Amino acid sequence: MAEGGGLLDQEHLSCAICLDLLKDPVTIPCGHSYCMGCIKGCWIQHNHASVYSCPQCRETFTPRPVFKKNTMLAEVVEKLKIELQAAPPAHCYAGPGDVACDFCTGKKRKAIKSCLVCLASYCETHLQPHYESPAFKKHKLVKATGNLQEKICSHHDKVLEIYCCTDQQCICYMCTMDEHRGHDTVSAAAERTEKQKQLGATQSKFQQRIQEREKELQDLRQAVQSLKEGVQDSEIVVIELIHSIERRHFEVKELIRDQEKAEVSQAEGLLERLEQEIAELRRRDAELEQLSHTEDHIHFLQSWQSLCAPPGPGDLPSITVSPHVSFEAVRKSVSELKERLKDICKVELVKISQIDACQLTLDHNTAHRNLRLSEGNREVTHVREIQSYPDHPERFDCWEQVLGREGLSGRCYWEAEWSGDGVYIAVSYKEISRKGGSHDSGLGYNNKSWSLRCSPSSLYFWHNNESTKIPVPPSSKIGVYLDHRAGTLSFYSVSNTMTLLHRVQTTFTHPLYPGFWVYRSYVKLSLNMIERDF
Repeated sequence: MAEGGGLLDQEHLSCAICLDLLKDPVTIPCGHSYCMGCIKGCWIQHNHASVYSCPQCRETFTPRPVFKKNTMLAEVVEKLKIELQAAPPAHCYAGPGDVACDFCTGKKRKAIKSCLVCLASYCETHLQPHYESPAFKKHKLVKATGNLQEKICSHHDKVLEIYCCTDQQCICYMCTMDEHRGHDTVSAAAERTEKQKQLGATQSKFQQRIQEREKELQDLRQAVQSLKEGVQDSEIVVIELIHSIERRHFEVKELIRDQEKAEVSQAEGLLERLEQEIAELRRRDAELEQLSHTEDHIHFLQSWQSLCAPPGPGDLPSITVSPHVSFEAVRKSVSELKERLKDICKVELVKISQIDACQLTLDHNTAHRNLRLSEGNREVTHVREIQSYPDHPERFDCWEQVLGREGLSGRCYWEAEWSGDGVYIAVSYKEISRKGGSHDSGLGYNNKSWSLRCSPSSLYFWHNNESTKIPVPPSSKIGVYLDHRAGTLSFYSVSNTMTLLHRVQTTFTHPLYPGFWVYRSYVKLSLNMIERDF
């Protein structure tokens, strides 16, 4: 096995559950291999269930597959273990910034000493002749350094070990008899002592400057915090103003409707009286027409008086209908209020850059033991080392997942910036299962969670174990917008612009918690809830 490929092979022969070299490897029907103890432990929670799934590809099996040791894979793992034990530790080899041994062939080891006579650097093995052979006893060894040529005089090829105070430069002893003859010279060690004193004074000045700047930084942070708190207070005032305007809008609308009813009722009464009078006049007109043709003089004279009498109590009041007159005062007042509000908003909006409702954090009681949370619980990293979290009923014990501490039931927006192999960015009801490796506990694989799966090559939306491919390039920063009351959940790609990736329209029945499924990845969260227009 090639020396340079060992680390790659070790990674390929690691168990995806414990992240260590496979122990008693078994291969399940989908082709993935695990330690026998790891896959048993992952599935032991489901000894009462009828469906088992692969921790990597999610393929399900019924009934549980019978475990058989993969003999060939076990032999490869054992061979790798032997080679790893025989090879020097990785930290013995030279890496970026290290000085490499000049005598190592193949992969260079880290040098521990440099020889100013040989002008070469040596690892621990190749340095032994300098300690054991009398021929090297007069050679000067120093801490390994990569700039050996700078310690040699370019004129005489001798070690620089004298300091010329006249010319303020390092020289060799041959220079004191040549171009630096008669100059004020001291040993390099003596000049170092003098310069060290000056360095101490300079450091004191730097420390004082650092303290002053740290004090200024602290004051500035306090000012920024006060500004943020002021923005939050301003948001509350704006919300109260909006609610007040909505209440006044309702009151004005009711007033207009009451006036409308009164005016319409009066007009309808007059319309009815007019129609009755017209009908009565038409009836009498017909009777008068008939009377005018009668030849009975007695009947004519007897009917004349009753038919010519006024039909009603008198003339109706004159009616003038104008749809604008009744509401002119209301319209004028509302217009004036609108203009005043526009002026106020122009002034106040200049002062507002961001409206924070609250800060969200991750709940360490839910974090899988292969997830490490940062101080402040706002960043999460997948690690090989098992974290010493205490047992807790809300902790995920199979999938590398964590939920937020605060439940969301309003309108909010937050962002997550990730790197690595992949991450699920999700929201979930608190009732999601925390134990075992079934779909009930995987973010996006049940009806209690909605998840965007991000990898370096693809994007998928998952809900209730159904996926939707998103045909856009992956993004390292994802924005999530939730309007709980409206039942809207949106995922955005965030860069210089915001691009909608996927939107869900449903009915949310409980508060939602941000959730993350992190596999060999790192997620940095901007967990401030921010009001935005989309």
